[in-house]
Amino acid sequence: MKRLMESGLFKTGLLVALMLFGILMHGTANLGYAKSPASPSLAETEVEWQQIVGIIAPGNTVGSGTGKVTGGGAPWHTSRGSAEVNLTTGDLRFTVEGLVLAGGNSIGTPDGVTSVKGTLVCDTTGVSSPNSVLVETALVTLDAQGDAKFKGNVGILPAACTSQPNIAFLIRTASGGWIASGMVRVTETDDDHDRR
Repeated sequence: MKRLMESGLFKTGLLVALMLFGILMHGTANLGYAKSPASPSLAETEVEWQQIVGIIAPGNTVGSGTGKVTGGGAPWHTSRGSAEVNLTTGDLRFTVEGLVLAGGNSIGTPDGVTSVKGTLVCDTTGVSSPNSVLVETALVTLDAQGDAKFKGNVGILPAACTSQPNIAFLIRTASGGWIASGMVRVTETDDDHDRR
């Protein structure tokens, strides 16, 4: 037995056994983090726009075909804001502060615009069809300082929103002109959260 323990073969075998044991234990520990293949839940994807900025070039358009949205007729400014949508659940929220005109005689005010809505413009380039798809929130109050917020669910999103990478977020007036947009877009999935 002593000769066997002193041989290189025994040491190599012991090393291999320890490595296999470590691999087995590491795999077992990681099973707790794995999603069950039989699980009915889908991986969730969230898109966030880290800033909301006012329209710079009045009349600018976003989208294609019948889903094209035309910008308002004057430049607008914001102090800050952000937006986020969960493409799996349809949960959407946005907040904007200081959304006011950036020109004209009513500069620095919302000039009678008292409500706004958030709009997702899905497939902005018309890759999956010639028409972009619009998904809108309900109208929310825009106060005299240009502040507004929305938090709710817009329902199950169409495939153009979930399968195409070209998605934009706009803030629009009740009459439909867009006056602000989401900038600095970040997309995260459940896998991104799991890696942290």
